[in-house]
Amino acid sequence: MKKTLAFIVMTALIMVLAACGGNGGTQSNGGSTDGGDSGKGMVGISMPTKSSERWVGDGANMKSEFEALGYGVDLQYAEDVIENQVSQIENMITKGVKVLVVASIDGESLTDVLQKAADEDIKVIAYDRLIKNTEHVSYYATFDNFKVGVLQASYLEEKLGLKDGKGPFNIELFAGSPDDNNAYFFFDGAMSVLQPYIDNGKLVVKSGQTSMEQVATLRWDGATAQSRMDNLLSANYTSDTVHAVLSPYDGISIGIISSLKGVGYGSGDKPMPVISGQDAELASIKSIIAGEQTSTVFKDTRELAKVAVSMAEAVIEGKEATVNDTETYDNGVKVVPSFLLEPVSVDKENYKAVLIDSGYYSEDELK
Repeated sequence: MKKTLAFIVMTALIMVLAACGGNGGTQSNGGSTDGGDSGKGMVGISMPTKSSERWVGDGANMKSEFEALGYGVDLQYAEDVIENQVSQIENMITKGVKVLVVASIDGESLTDVLQKAADEDIKVIAYDRLIKNTEHVSYYATFDNFKVGVLQASYLEEKLGLKDGKGPFNIELFAGSPDDNNAYFFFDGAMSVLQPYIDNGKLVVKSGQTSMEQVATLRWDGATAQSRMDNLLSANYTSDTVHAVLSPYDGISIGIISSLKGVGYGSGDKPMPVISGQDAELASIKSIIAGEQTSTVFKDTRELAKVAVSMAEAVIEGKEATVNDTETYDNGVKVVPSFLLEPVSVDKENYKAVLIDSGYYSEDELK
């Protein structure tokens, strides 16, 4: 009986251990999805945060593309905590991933951990945010980020009638996070259009805040943008009107709109300013339909995922990836070969054709 009982206990213990050792999903430092290893090996995808819906979509799109090619996927979100991202990448290296695809929180914070990846012969693809100060970045998949800013500012230019000599109009400027290289491209692209009108007086920045250092929004945070807009309004617009706001990102735009609505914009004889955005996030498309936010810039991350996955498979196979830019993105150590996709301006007039007809959103999602 003792032997029989011992056998039963041992069998049960083996079954429990086997169950614990499965490849189910895990949750760590903001959540992860571990698809398990497969015949072609594992790839690591490091995303900055789940607080922006676009990064959730980016991660899901790449995971699907990699799995369709036969790779296992370790997808991690660091929730905008640099230390989390470094730790997650270190864990991916320990697991022996074939390649890393990284959308960095801070483009200058990964030098040491990417050296560890290089020591293990693990190649790195920078995803939509340039990784700086390291030679260990093989390729960069992104959009034409200068053009994003040009599209945002050109929309303001058109809606205000600046080319026709109309004005002066009051405008306030917002930019993205100063630790994200893209933020500078967006802002420089926008200012290439707006600066001449500021110089000739057709656009007036009543706050006087026109430099990147003055208008940057750390971590692209909507609440930070809302607080700054509150301060701008109370200090400069108690008797004047804001006619336009340059916003680089939809989450920031929503924060700005909340501030404006708090002092009566969007009601009565106080219309909303012309407000730009980026990423075509669901809340902002609904806001555009409702007549609050005016426009956004759509970047089809389904296509960006395909480009990044193609680059990753090329480096795994020891091949050259397809690029269309070898001059623009200097990370301080090297010019990173890049593939730039085209952004598209979206407003109330064309959102159906661009977003619904392409299957990016359904009509029900926008109700």
